[in-house]
Amino acid sequence: MLCLTIITSFAKGQNYPSYGPEKKVTITGLDFDAMEPFISPNDNYLFFNNLNNGTTTKLYYATKVNDSTFNFVGELNGTNQTTPPYLDAVPDIDNLNNFYWTSTRGYPANYHNLHVGKFNNGNVTNIKRIYGDFYIYSPNWIIMYHGISYDGQYLYYNNAKFDESGSEIYETRIGLAQKVNDTTFAKLYNSDILLQTVNDNNYIYYAPFITKDNLELYYTRFPKGEITVNTLVEICVVVRNTSSDNFSSPKVLFSEPVTSIIEAPTLTTNMQIMYYHKKIEGVHKIMMRYRQAATNITYKKEPQHNITIAPNPMNNSTVVKFDNKLSEPYTLTIIDNIGQKVRAYNNISASQLEIYKETLKSGLYLIQICIRETIVVNQKLIVK
Repeated sequence: MLCLTIITSFAKGQNYPSYGPEKKVTITGLDFDAMEPFISPNDNYLFFNNLNNGTTTKLYYATKVNDSTFNFVGELNGTNQTTPPYLDAVPDIDNLNNFYWTSTRGYPANYHNLHVGKFNNGNVTNIKRIYGDFYIYSPNWIIMYHGISYDGQYLYYNNAKFDESGSEIYETRIGLAQKVNDTTFAKLYNSDILLQTVNDNNYIYYAPFITKDNLELYYTRFPKGEITVNTLVEICVVVRNTSSDNFSSPKVLFSEPVTSIIEAPTLTTNMQIMYYHKKIEGVHKIMMRYRQAATNITYKKEPQHNITIAPNPMNNSTVVKFDNKLSEPYTLTIIDNIGQKVRAYNNISASQLEIYKETLKSGLYLIQICIRETIVVNQKLIVK
């Protein structure tokens, strides 16, 4: 039996950021790869790791001279393992100097591979593991990337499943957890709904970064399947109007062939500069771009609609009917409770749509109705 509840709501126009030409960042004194950059909240420090090969990967830092120039200092004391093989990578830091990073120490005997310590003038002390219900306790799953919010209260975690050799990624997922205490985060009950546009089964996606205002989420992705010289790696952004809204559909900001891979965006606190790494002549370098005026993507606001559903409950089907047509063709998507799209009806112009139960199992779903990727209906669907 299918019981359907839909209440109309209308999304505002989304403001997607845009960026100017690419510029190379000079790290004076550095003579090896620089990857996974993160700029500190006070903009004084640039954190990064060397070549992310999973066996000799360490964390380093540099101090700021100007926007495009930093002085290399050395290893980030306290974070790095000394016995190979080792991986200490993917730096994050909040405004209270809590420093987060991914480490394979103790893995897979201990799946809690996200760590935290207190940063002060090139040193990280009081190191502890981060715990929570967002880990996947299964072979070859790991927290590959993460993004801590400016205030340290929210963690965008990136589950990833690798092959046995650790060289190929099979599956990824980004979720959102809230801080419980200094060493524990708990997955938000609506994490999958908030991030449903990011978690696309057609892609491998990773390296989340959330802006200070919690309204722009940046990440990297590339298509699933065989990787060729023509495979594109993309830096994407999703946006929202308030910190409690679902994120918009993704916008691709930049893309490069896998041979000159572009990854891991991070922004200054004022959101005016983006840093990321890119492979140039076989070596990973830090690059930057200045922010330009936002691209205001606005859509005509739909009038308020009354929707009737009959029969409801249904036996084999039910009809979703608008009292008048939407202004343009729409897409109706049914999403399950883990954020996977299970059914989509595209380019619908009629004022009613018949939905058949068919393969829908009992449980909670979400119905979205979109016009040109703007959500105009976003409510629950319950299958009993």
